[in-house]
Amino acid sequence: MVRKDYNVPVMDLLGPSLEDLFNFCSRRFTMKTVLMLADQMISRIEYVRTKNFIHTDIKPDNFLMDIGSHCNKLFLIDFGLAKKYRDNRTRQHIPYREDKNLSGTARYASISAHLGIEQSRRDDMESLGDVLMYFNRTSLPWQGLKAATKKQKLKKISEKKMSTSAEVLCKGFPAGFATYLPYGRGLRFEEAPDYMYPRQLFCVLFRTLNHQRDYTFDWTTLKQREHSRQPLQVGRVSRPKRPQVSKHESRNRRSRADERSSICFSPNLDILVHMYGGQWLWTTIYLV
Repeated sequence: MVRKDYNVPVMDLLGPSLEDLFNFCSRRFTMKTVLMLADQMISRIEYVRTKNFIHTDIKPDNFLMDIGSHCNKLFLIDFGLAKKYRDNRTRQHIPYREDKNLSGTARYASISAHLGIEQSRRDDMESLGDVLMYFNRTSLPWQGLKAATKKQKLKKISEKKMSTSAEVLCKGFPAGFATYLPYGRGLRFEEAPDYMYPRQLFCVLFRTLNHQRDYTFDWTTLKQREHSRQPLQVGRVSRPKRPQVSKHESRNRRSRADERSSICFSPNLDILVHMYGGQWLWTTIYLV
C-alpha cells in the first residue's frame, strides 16, 4: 500500500544485543563464538569507516543479531555519538585536538579518549579489543572501581587501563588477543587501520583451534539443548485491548485511515520470548 500523504519511518526489526546474549549464556562465551563475532564486528566497524564516520561507542549493547533466516548476521547500531573523521569531498582528516570530553562508554573507551584526545579510527579498534576481552574474561580489571564522584571514577578507570598491559589483560588466552590489543593502541591519530590484519589474525587462530565456521553460536546451542529437553508449548496470542472511545470519536476515526496492527513471530525469535518473561513480541503501526 502506498500513501503519499504520510511520512512513515521504517526500521529493521533486530534481535537481542550481544550483552543480552552474553547474560543469556550465563556470561560465558566459548572461544569459537568470540572469534566468529570478532570477524563480523571488525567488518561492521570497517564499513562505517568507508562512509567517513567513526562510531566512538563500541560496546556489546550496540551490536545486535538479526532475526529470521539471517539470525547469524551481526548489526552495529546507535550512531548518536558517531562523528566524521574526514571530509567527504576533500578527504581531509580532522585535526588533532586535546582537552576533549570523554564520549562513549568509559568501560570500553580507548586510553586516548580517557586522556581527552580527539577520537579517530584507531579508537574504535582499541575499544573492540576491550569488548573481546570482556567476553573472554567475563569482566575487565577496571570494572567495579569505587569513587566518591564520577570524575574520580573516570580517573581511576583511566589509570587502571594504562597500568594494565596487554599481556596481563590477555593472560590465559590465545596469543592472538595479546597481539591485537597493542596494535589497536599503537595506531597513530591519522593512521588508517589495516582491518584485514586482525581478521587474518583471528582466522588463523580459529583454524588452529579446529573450529568449524558454521555460525552456530553459543546461544543457538543452548536453545537447541533446551528444546530437546522440553516439549514445544504453543500459547494463545490475544490482540491488545483498544482504548474506550465515544460514539462521536469513533465515527471520526472511521473517516481516517484504518488502524493496522500485525504480530511478528518467528521460531528464531523464541530467544527473545524466553528472555523477556515469555511475553510475545508485538509490532504495532498506527496510521493516523
